[in-house]
Amino acid sequence: MAMEAETTPFIAGLTPGARPVGAPEVVRYEPGAGWTAWALRGIAAPQNGVGFLKDQGAWYTPFTRPNLTGRYDIRGLHQAAPRKD
Repeated sequence: MAMEAETTPFIAGLTPGARPVGAPEVVRYEPGAGWTAWALRGIAAPQNGVGFLKDQGAWYTPFTRPNLTGRYDIRGLHQAAPRKD
């Protein structure tokens, strides 16, 4: 019984410098009306050092996600109400 060889599927990560043919691309990213306020939640004025958010685009950033809990949650992202200290 003769069998044909299977074509090798694309496996991400083997050639990180090469974009696979047909991979989706973000052509234009327009954040929603409240995105900036949402990204800056828990940061009191003056909001220095967060200028990078204007160039954030569709890239993932852990800056906008809740991280540690308890006393390490300095922005209050795990709480329903914002911190007052």
